[in-house]
Amino acid sequence: MLILFNKPFNVLSQFTDKESRRTLAEFVSVSQVHPAGRLDYDSEGLLLLTDDGLLQARIAEPKHKLSKTYWAQVEGIPDESVLQKLRRGVSLNDGRTRPAEVCLIPEPELWPRDPPIRFRKNIPTAWIELIISEGRNRQVRRMTAAVGYPTLRLVRVAIGPYRLAGLAPGEWREADAALIQSAHDLETERGGGGDRRARRKIPAGRGGSRRSGRAQSTRRPSR
Repeated sequence: MLILFNKPFNVLSQFTDKESRRTLAEFVSVSQVHPAGRLDYDSEGLLLLTDDGLLQARIAEPKHKLSKTYWAQVEGIPDESVLQKLRRGVSLNDGRTRPAEVCLIPEPELWPRDPPIRFRKNIPTAWIELIISEGRNRQVRRMTAAVGYPTLRLVRVAIGPYRLAGLAPGEWREADAALIQSAHDLETERGGGGDRRARRKIPAGRGGSRRSGRAQSTRRPSR
């Protein structure tokens, strides 16, 4: 089983917490599934969960170079020279990042964040799309900070062939795990990187179905 979950802001990517913070248990009632990788507590968007250990490793381990697409709202408006630095890789305290695909994008249609980000009247913000094939701790936030543009909001919209579209925060649906093998084969041929195009519109409404044509339900969080 493979589950696509839209993790809300300030929810842990785990099922239990000794500090009584919100966890996946509030939203996903399926037993024996575990997160394949992580998404920071203060980040939002796509998290994959599975009950298959081999599939979990293929998704989570950096050696498989499964691409991850993020939309980051940053403080300030980076110019092309800044974007080029991010593309080439930046030096962090745990080493230089791999080359990434980075571009400015129009403000995407997303659900409101609760609580909203802080705004400064005299400092504009911009949205950038980053496609990376690593999974370092808080990597995107550290990358944008390293070039002088702190991230204010971070949403993961794709992991390899899987897209967030159609899921509101806290909702999940099952997906076709076989797509991972197809994506892995394609990325091996290309030398890593995967599918480069992610939709820049994430509807806030409910629902969604697989392209295979078989009906697929979207689960709302249990209360």
